[in-house]
Amino acid sequence: MRFWLGSSFADTAEYLPLARAADRLGYDTVTVSDHVFYAEYEAAYPYSKTGKPPYRAETHWPDVWVTIGAMAAVTERVRFAPNVYIPVARDFFTVAKAVSTASVLSGGRVTLGAGVGWCKDEFLQTGQDFHTRGRRLDEMIPALREVWRGEDVEHHGEFFDFGPLRIAPAPAAPVPVYIGGDSDHALRRAARIGDGWIGNRVYSEEALEALLVKLEGLLAAHGRSLDGFDVVAPIAAMPSAELYRKWRDRGVSSTLAAPWWTATPREKEKYGTGVELKIATMERFADEVIHRI
Repeated sequence: MRFWLGSSFADTAEYLPLARAADRLGYDTVTVSDHVFYAEYEAAYPYSKTGKPPYRAETHWPDVWVTIGAMAAVTERVRFAPNVYIPVARDFFTVAKAVSTASVLSGGRVTLGAGVGWCKDEFLQTGQDFHTRGRRLDEMIPALREVWRGEDVEHHGEFFDFGPLRIAPAPAAPVPVYIGGDSDHALRRAARIGDGWIGNRVYSEEALEALLVKLEGLLAAHGRSLDGFDVVAPIAAMPSAELYRKWRDRGVSSTLAAPWWTATPREKEKYGTGVELKIATMERFADEVIHRI
C-alpha cells in the first residue's frame, strides 16, 4: 500500500515543508488540488447537499505545476500528482508543456491525475467548451502521450488538429495518467485509457467494494485487470496498518491520507493549527501505519 498525502486547503507557504516531510517519512505522493479562481459559482458543487463547495474565497489554490516544480526542487524521492487537474479547462499545448517540464525537472516523479471537472464557470473564463469536456479528454490523453515521446508528431482529430511538430523538453519515461471521479463515465474512461484511478471522495468499505467490482468488470472488458492498474482510494475508517493491508490485498494499491484531519486535542494544543501540526500528525501516521505495512 502506498500513501498519498492529501494537501487540499493547505496554505501555499506550507507546501514545501510538507513535501520535505513527506519525502523524509515515506509517503509516496504529494497531491495538489486544482481550481483557477473562486466566485459565487453558477455551477452546483456535486459533492455536497447544498451545492456549495467546502472552501471559501480566501482558500489557496496555487498553480499545480508551479507548486510541483518547487516541491520537486527540495525533495529527492517523493512523487507528485494533481488530485485532480482539469486538462480540458486549458488549451492542449499549455497542458502538454507544463506536465512535460514538471516531469523533466522532477526526474520523472510526476503523475497526471486528470478529470473532466464540474465547475462550468472556470471553463467559461478559460474559453473552453464545458459541454464537450468528456469527449475532449478522451482525445486529449492519447494525444498528450504522443507529444510526450519527444518525437515529431501530428494529430488530426475531432477537437485537436496539429503537426507535424515536437515539444521539448520531453519526459524520459511515460507520464502515468490516472483518471479521477467515480461516475460511470469516469470509471469507463479509467478502464479504457487510464494507468490508474483516483477516488474523489472518502468511501465506506461497502461503497469501495462495490466500486472495485464495477471497475474490475470495466477493466475486463478491455482485457485488463487490477494487476498493474493503480487504485487510489480514500477509506472512511479509522487508519490502521491492518485496515490498509486488507485493502491492499483486495487491489487498492494506494490511499489518500491527511493526518491532520484526525489530530488529537493534545496535538492541537501543542502545535496549533498550522504546518507544525500537519507535520507532527504526518510523523505519527508514518510511525503508526506507513512503517508497519
